[in-house]
Amino acid sequence: MMPRTVTRLVQSRLAEYPSVAIVGPRQCGKTTVGKALSQNYFDLEQESDRLRLDLAWNDLSSSEQLIVLDEAQSWPELFPRLRGEIDQNRSLRGRYLLLGSISPALMHQVTQSLAGRLALVEMSPLNQIELTSDQQRDRHWFFGGYFDGGVCNDSDLLDWQSNYIRLLAYRDLPEWGLSARPSTTLRLMKMLAYRNGQIWNASELGKSLSLSYHTVNSYVDYLEGAYLLRRLPAYHKNIGKRLVKSPKLYWRDSGLLHSLLGIDNTEHLFSYPSVGQSWEAHVIEQLLSSLTNLGRSFDAFHVRFANGREIDLLVQFNSRLWAIEIKLTTNPTVDEFRLAVENSEMLGATNTLLICRTTNIVANKTSAVCDLATATRFLLEGSVS
Repeated sequence: MMPRTVTRLVQSRLAEYPSVAIVGPRQCGKTTVGKALSQNYFDLEQESDRLRLDLAWNDLSSSEQLIVLDEAQSWPELFPRLRGEIDQNRSLRGRYLLLGSISPALMHQVTQSLAGRLALVEMSPLNQIELTSDQQRDRHWFFGGYFDGGVCNDSDLLDWQSNYIRLLAYRDLPEWGLSARPSTTLRLMKMLAYRNGQIWNASELGKSLSLSYHTVNSYVDYLEGAYLLRRLPAYHKNIGKRLVKSPKLYWRDSGLLHSLLGIDNTEHLFSYPSVGQSWEAHVIEQLLSSLTNLGRSFDAFHVRFANGREIDLLVQFNSRLWAIEIKLTTNPTVDEFRLAVENSEMLGATNTLLICRTTNIVANKTSAVCDLATATRFLLEGSVS
């Protein structure tokens, strides 16, 4: 089993709370982590496991062993029982580990039945800091982070990603409550892929789909809740300059993005007109998921001034700001770095990073030109200092 950075966070939360829920996209590794933490595993989508749990409930609940409940939202009758068992001994920690993809059903049950009794832990697909070989790290941007998607094997195609997207559109998203027809969902996904890295405009997209902007926003809420998309909010602060206030939209997994765009190999990727936005989305997701998997508290924004200047990513730890510029180049110019520092200073940021594909790292106490791995290390260190 490949070690996952989120495991330590889950163990920490289990020591603090009676129950913990690991939430994240389908096939990101939640089940593997859960089974590694306890042999008392039950897949509640399976009727046989529901029966097995029901028959063993009294013995298991009195044993104080960790019980792992996968796809818990598929069995709503479980949640009152969990609440009752937890309330009988609120001081007992680490009793139940729930696994599930975010869905209205799961979140409703968590907020209604287990409020104050449960900690949520978000898990992402494989992050670049979890990969163990240079080959895997080289493949990560093109294939994305899903274990079966090609990053850890010899696959040369994005077939897995294509099947994953269709399964979401035809089965999972409708089961979670998305009212759109699967064909509409697939069309929407493709249109969103072409808008990766752009300012979010629901009205413009709605016109293309003959839908109202309210409906488009509702559909995108489901895609965001399924961990497919990230809408990065705009930074708001009165600094004497006009700032664009709309969020930017990014695909969270680069392999899914490339599949939707019809990019079928790395040569095609590098010749694609919006390859820079793909790299930008990949870097942003790796940085933010690294922080999330370790339980770091932060806020993230993008910044665009009315004159067109922008900061790709602004990460805030309490009162400290890290301004991050992302360039798809191996050799950024002095002017590019100078502009990044100027933009950072306009916001009063404490640190500036220019992330590119360089092998020549240049850094001082407050700024650096570096690769993604080094930037991740700097950011993780900065989040606890």
